[in-house]
Amino acid sequence: MCVNPIKKVCHWSPLTALGIIKIITLMTIHCSRQWSPPQESFFGAVNFILFFCLSGSTLFHFISAIYEGPGYLPLKWMPEKLTDTQYLQYCAVCEGYKAPRSHHCRKCGRCVMKMDHHCPWINNCVGHYNHCHFTAFLASAVCGCCISTFTLVSWVMSTVLATRPLSYPPPSGFILILVMFTIGLSVGIIIVVGALLYRQLSAIFGNKTEIEDWILEKAHYRRFGTRDKFIYPYSKGWRFNMNQVFTWNCIPVGDGIHWPVIEGCDQYTLTREQLAQKINKRKRAKTYRVIENVSGSYYPLRHGWGVLCHSPCIDRTIKLNIGDIVIVTRWGKYWLFGEKKREEENEKQIRIRGWFPRRCAIEIIENSSALNESD
Repeated sequence: MCVNPIKKVCHWSPLTALGIIKIITLMTIHCSRQWSPPQESFFGAVNFILFFCLSGSTLFHFISAIYEGPGYLPLKWMPEKLTDTQYLQYCAVCEGYKAPRSHHCRKCGRCVMKMDHHCPWINNCVGHYNHCHFTAFLASAVCGCCISTFTLVSWVMSTVLATRPLSYPPPSGFILILVMFTIGLSVGIIIVVGALLYRQLSAIFGNKTEIEDWILEKAHYRRFGTRDKFIYPYSKGWRFNMNQVFTWNCIPVGDGIHWPVIEGCDQYTLTREQLAQKINKRKRAKTYRVIENVSGSYYPLRHGWGVLCHSPCIDRTIKLNIGDIVIVTRWGKYWLFGEKKREEENEKQIRIRGWFPRRCAIEIIENSSALNESD
């Protein structure tokens, strides 16, 4: 369970999502009762009951995804065998090692078991314990909005293009505007949330998270042009993979620390690959000095159209001052990703990492110091 679930809900993102759910539900029920009253036709009853169930399912799984939480690795966690620590990354914030498939979330402030991503709409991470709830929430929302869109559009057509007197009072202009607004919300959710649902289902059937998909892509890139081939250890067939997440009570299989792997792999196959990638990352890291103040904005106006139009809007940015030293590990045409060098080497100090405009810094021609990565 997540820490302080009330605080998780009382945030602008979950409250906005709850508001959207409420608007779509109320307007769909209102229009459904006028366009096809459930007490007068079988179709109207089925349409009303199906939408009502989907709306309730959306709300239930949304709250459950927040309340259950992703599952956090115990603080100061260590493997059963001390010799296994050589295959794991150390988290200075949680003062322990990261179990296989676990990653530290800087927003939650904890290491999350089987972390997929941090979702702002549930103000929580999607991980081992709430992955099923989150996916069910997405599916319920998309299906519910499909019925909502059909009902609302049918109501508008029957109201605006009516050739005979209506069986219900003519709607006011405000109601018409509100219905059109709700149609826009429903269509937007079908497109955006539907795309996210597709990504989640693809990841579940492959038994991968978003983070692991990125690790796997880099693993294949490292071996490009060689006979060596990296084998992903957790995918044992789509049925097996699906049963690891989807259960009738939404309680996942396993403890979130130990995982079934395919033949020829072990618990640390992926973590060894991660460590190898970190070593390569440190080798190619370069040191930059900031020559212009960086506001940390996703859309800075004073650094040119190239920077503005290629914003890393789905990733984090950082604020920097003139003279700051940054260890850069990723390069783009207009943006750089790196970590601000700390003045004092304090392991518990919060690390400042993110993207910043490339034109705001110049490279220092020297061998950059090894960067102690933590994720």
